[in-house]
Amino acid sequence: MRQIILDTETTGLDPSHGHRLIEIGCLELINRKLTKRSFHYYLNPEREVEAEAMAVHGITNEFLVDKPLFASIADELIDFVRGAELIIHNAPFDLSFINHELKMLQRGLPPITDYCGVLDTLVMARAKHPGQKNNLDALARRYGADQRDRTYHGALLDSEILAEVYLAMTGGQVGLSLGSEESESVSGEQRIEGIRRLPESRLPLPVIHADGQELERHEAKLKTLDKAAGGACLWR
Repeated sequence: MRQIILDTETTGLDPSHGHRLIEIGCLELINRKLTKRSFHYYLNPEREVEAEAMAVHGITNEFLVDKPLFASIADELIDFVRGAELIIHNAPFDLSFINHELKMLQRGLPPITDYCGVLDTLVMARAKHPGQKNNLDALARRYGADQRDRTYHGALLDSEILAEVYLAMTGGQVGLSLGSEESESVSGEQRIEGIRRLPESRLPLPVIHADGQELERHEAKLKTLDKAAGGACLWR
């Protein structure tokens, strides 16, 4: 399963008012583990960044002057996301800017969703935590992913945080570490040597069965998991 965590920064809030992309950051997940592949560019928007937007991401007009145009990285972006599932927080915002940029190229390119699927973690978070704040900052605090310096937002940094939040929110091993060849090269026999066998003379372990109240709580938890998984809970 190949997924791409994606985030963008822009000159303002609405592409229909002429606002443009100025940063795009992507991280690759395969089978719920981050690989070493990423896609990251700062972009020259050919217009000024609004002061309100600059206060959020800290990216100045002077910094963007010598950066590439979107036209020069469009094909690379399409190739990077092709066939994957995009994981985006508040997907309509980022997709609207990417699709606006693709349309401005006047090359007849279809929307980015013609190349890949999309999962919106904001929609997922609202279903999982109704009535609570579900912006990325709030979710990072809720899931313990707020240990980074976030004086300013940034597409690649926010993608890293979103990856951690998404993996924690969907359960299972977070898998953010890339692993090492050394740890992967340990053979099965070497690992077995570390197993300590209990003596056969030990007393049998007691078996404690769940009572009715515990079974009810277990069933309630399964219903919650089933709802979060869209009816595909494996523990049913």
